[in-house]
Amino acid sequence: MDFSLLRNIISRYCAGEENWVDSRTVYIGHKEPPPGAEAYIPQRYPDNRIVSSKYTFWNFIPKNLFEQFRRIANFYFLLIFLVQLIIDTPTSPVTSGLPLFFVITVTAIKQGYEDWLRHKADCSINECPVDVVQQGKAVRTQSHKLRVGDIVMVREDDTFPCDLIFLSSSRDDGTCYVTTTSLDGESSHKTYYAVPDTMAFKTEQEVDSLHATIECEQPQPDLYKFVGRINIYKDKEEPVSRTLGAENLLLRGATLKNTQHIYAVAVYTGMETKMALNYQSKSQKRSAVEKSMNAFLIVYLCILISKALINTVLKYAWQWSPDRDEPWYNHRTEHERQRHVVIRAFTDFLAFMVLFNYIIPVSMYVTVEMQKFLGSYFITWDEEMFDEELGQGAQVNTSDLNEELGQVEYVFTDKTGTLTENNMEFIECCVDGNVYIPHAICNGQILSAASSIDMIDSSPGGYRREYEDLFFRALCLCHTVQVKEEETVDGIKRGIHQGRPTSFYISSSPDEVALVEGMKRLGYTYLRLKDNHMEILNKDDEIERFELLHVLNFDSVRRRMSVIVKTVSGEYLLFCKGADSSIFPRVVSGKVEQVKAHVEQNAVEGLRTLCVAYRRLSESEYREACHHLTEAMLALQDREQRLAQAYDVIERDFVLLGATAVEDRLQEKAADTIESLHKAGIKVWVLTGDKMETAAATCYASKLFRRSTQILELTKKRTKEQSLHDVLFELNRTVLRQRSISGLSVDCLDFGLIIDGATLSAVLKPTQEVSGHGNYREIFLEICRNCSAVLCCRMAPLQKAQIVKLIKLSKEHPITLAIGDGANDVSMILEAHVGIGIMGKEGRQAARNSDYAIPKFKHLKKMLLVHGHYYYIRIAELVQYFFYKNVCFIFPQFLYQFFCGFSQQPLYDTAYLTLYNISFTSLPILLYSLVEQHVTIDALKREPSLYRDIAKNSLLRWPVFLYWTCLGLFDAVTFFFGAYFLFDNTTFTSNGQMFGNWTFGTLIFTVLVFTVTLKLALDTRHWTWINHFVIWGSLLFYVIFSLLWGGIIWPFLNYQRMYYVFMQMLSSGPAWLSIILLITVSLLPDVIKKVLCRAICPTATERAQVQEKLLPGGVGEPTPLSFRRSYKGRSADSTLLHLGAGETISLSSSGPLAQKLLTHLAEGGGSDLSSLSPYMLRLSGAGFAYCAPGPETPV
Repeated sequence: MDFSLLRNIISRYCAGEENWVDSRTVYIGHKEPPPGAEAYIPQRYPDNRIVSSKYTFWNFIPKNLFEQFRRIANFYFLLIFLVQLIIDTPTSPVTSGLPLFFVITVTAIKQGYEDWLRHKADCSINECPVDVVQQGKAVRTQSHKLRVGDIVMVREDDTFPCDLIFLSSSRDDGTCYVTTTSLDGESSHKTYYAVPDTMAFKTEQEVDSLHATIECEQPQPDLYKFVGRINIYKDKEEPVSRTLGAENLLLRGATLKNTQHIYAVAVYTGMETKMALNYQSKSQKRSAVEKSMNAFLIVYLCILISKALINTVLKYAWQWSPDRDEPWYNHRTEHERQRHVVIRAFTDFLAFMVLFNYIIPVSMYVTVEMQKFLGSYFITWDEEMFDEELGQGAQVNTSDLNEELGQVEYVFTDKTGTLTENNMEFIECCVDGNVYIPHAICNGQILSAASSIDMIDSSPGGYRREYEDLFFRALCLCHTVQVKEEETVDGIKRGIHQGRPTSFYISSSPDEVALVEGMKRLGYTYLRLKDNHMEILNKDDEIERFELLHVLNFDSVRRRMSVIVKTVSGEYLLFCKGADSSIFPRVVSGKVEQVKAHVEQNAVEGLRTLCVAYRRLSESEYREACHHLTEAMLALQDREQRLAQAYDVIERDFVLLGATAVEDRLQEKAADTIESLHKAGIKVWVLTGDKMETAAATCYASKLFRRSTQILELTKKRTKEQSLHDVLFELNRTVLRQRSISGLSVDCLDFGLIIDGATLSAVLKPTQEVSGHGNYREIFLEICRNCSAVLCCRMAPLQKAQIVKLIKLSKEHPITLAIGDGANDVSMILEAHVGIGIMGKEGRQAARNSDYAIPKFKHLKKMLLVHGHYYYIRIAELVQYFFYKNVCFIFPQFLYQFFCGFSQQPLYDTAYLTLYNISFTSLPILLYSLVEQHVTIDALKREPSLYRDIAKNSLLRWPVFLYWTCLGLFDAVTFFFGAYFLFDNTTFTSNGQMFGNWTFGTLIFTVLVFTVTLKLALDTRHWTWINHFVIWGSLLFYVIFSLLWGGIIWPFLNYQRMYYVFMQMLSSGPAWLSIILLITVSLLPDVIKKVLCRAICPTATERAQVQEKLLPGGVGEPTPLSFRRSYKGRSADSTLLHLGAGETISLSSSGPLAQKLLTHLAEGGGSDLSSLSPYMLRLSGAGFAYCAPGPETPV
């Protein structure tokens, strides 16, 4: 066993703070430093084993039993079982022990099987093959055997097995490309850099000869932060020290791309890796229904204790006189006479507890477990939730939370890969006020890219043609795209055209790939970067070469990037692209107003926009810029600040060329799903690691934010201008003022909040007092409560979990659901009440650690609005019904004690006591809880607002619980006193025999079984053949069992008190009449109550049920169709518009231009485009170009 963790804790807290260091020393290849360098202190670190399971072979039984007996019911039944074993009770210990053993065993098997699946998944990860460099050779070993200091070789498309420091690469420039989709949700290729002094090592022997140590910080969960230093020893020289940063650290879970292989050294392993530190620990999740069951159980436990106490007190009051205390037929033994009265009273109290304990049936927990387990299969069998592309359907990893799907109030969703397809597509561009849409259709034919520029009007004077050429060249040159010519990427063959492999693009930003591919469709193709020269293929199929002089990389503060290139003619050009807010203030000429209007329109449509500008540099200006850049790059102190200053000096006096629009395509029906969730009263929050502009655009596209939504920003940029305190109070005043103005008005202003990770950290700081008004988090929560949607961007995985926990623990205690597709979402999935994983492109970590897994985000709609709705309705009825039928069952037993001298005489036979909850009444409610549909599936999909009817655990609230309990008491009183008074004078059967106590009890039990079963039949709306079979079959089984039980003398019984009792009862005509009359009287109040409630104040669900009757087949009212954006240019979804002179043009009706034109036509503009003033349309081979006449025209 590894005691390193315990040793670290002891040395930190017991040995004194001076012995605790915040850094670790890693000896590369486990080589000691040379003599005289530094002391060699061997350190022990955890192995590379990942553990996501909850149990082990040794702790499964004690830990599982502890968790199960934390349930009040299980603990209670254990006590009852022990009481039955210790004292003489009216019933056998088997009646409590056997059901309890069954419940514990079934639950343990189910939870053990689920944890075994997690163990299996862990083993598949821990046993992955890894190449470790040992003695100059690459040795294949298993992942869990890796140790800190091992040198690892990772090949292309392999996942990094632990956190590694990058030493060398197969690429000459010492770089490698990595995707971190499973960590931060970004699928783009990121560039990492090898240590400069080791980047030349190309073989295992060279790497193994490295003699160095790494000093770095202790493990911490921040994915974007790393501080370290490498000391390289060369012969007898002083060690060479190089700083290490996040650009040198390769994180576990990331994947190597576009690089044949790399060598790296392990610094953090196993549960100390950043990925593991961002995992939340697994905890047992309990649903709101289970909490309600425990609360009801406490009430019934109090009722049980009260009953036992009342009967005990009344027994001793009634037996106060000697003739009643010890009648002639029941003399006590000498030992019983000598027992103290307190001990006798306590024993009698326990005996009454055992007699009445059936009011809390253990069978309810068995039935609930079976309902959850069997009901979960309906999710996996749902064909509508099966994805053909993945070849998989929904999965259920835990069935304990099925009903919680019907109680969700907050949905926290990831963006990339969850809301979006993680696939960027170039939509259009605006050049000097002209809009270009690739692949437009003219006379039914897609115009070729080669002719795209030829047909653009070159007048006046050709200056517009020059701007167009500059714009397209700028987008072909201003990027960090890499060209890959292999046939496969991510294991998928691509780039093959007519049997020959062609190049395709990869980049750290998917937007850049989309832009370069868009330019290719418009006639300009980026070919390669070779010998520091960028090559592009222009519209005339001519190769143009530009020398790449400098790249001014993108950063989130500047929000732009630039390149300086030199043309063949010796001209220096600076091309820049970036966010509109960072480009427009630096522009000195160009059609700013027209481009700005177009950018605003695209942003409203949810497209990601970038502006493009350029500047010509003279020889002296270039030399000055080069001087600024070189000076900043060589600085050892404040390098980032100096580079920012240099960039600011160089990037100015731009000429605006135009803007681009790129779409991160939403997943199919993602917007419809979010809209349905809003209608259902569910608040949706987007938690993403992406930047604010990108995430906001997606929120608009997915209808999370609407055009009317007023956006409130709580970001680092704003808190720099004002203090966090002032910003929070200003936002709080804004939302509270609007709420007070709107009052009860429906047309109140819609707020949306945007917050970033840095600001969230400041908000969540503990003990941060705000001038006596409480802490920041309460103000933040108040703002969030008044916002219809919230976007949290630049979130670390642990921050996602923190914000879910913040909402979960707020004073309303709402039910939360988290959904994501990557390992970066695991923390929030584990933190939320319900966690759902998407089987997306980012691995299976989220799906494996979630409670449920679905193929696409659109399936969440049916998961909640249909399955969740049904599960909650069914289990709520099951719980209430079980308590109701047991009140009906036991209260007559309580009343009977007043007529038998409180002697603990059972009213029912032992067989009836044992089988009532197990056989006679259990199957109908189990089947009801599996197949009942109070409204149809189509109605639930069509009317998401029906979800509000069951919100906040409405069917298990105290008033509803009280109604069911009172109904049970009424029925129990009806059974007992109805039978008592009806047979008060009619105590003889047809053959002159008298009714005894067992006949009286059997009569009440018969009325009881028929009443509770018929009550369930009245509540059933969805009848199938199996409902009929089980309900009527259960009643028939009771009759047959009673006939057999009382018709045969059973040799294994030491009593025959029930012999011929049931047949004797049925031979009496008054008994038949009494049974029918009592059943009718018992059911009547519930029927009257339902009729009156439906007539006076029907719920939305009841109104939907009425509509279904009026509309056979469940056909609802038609819903208005909404436009769905599709840029594939399918001719089946197109509109023909007349250009005049017999020429027509076909437009995709969902494209942005088509929507504008169709809107114009719908307003009476006519079907001829010649009437489409003030727009001027020009044809181009690869797209349409239209010109707006001026800034006053909305584009």
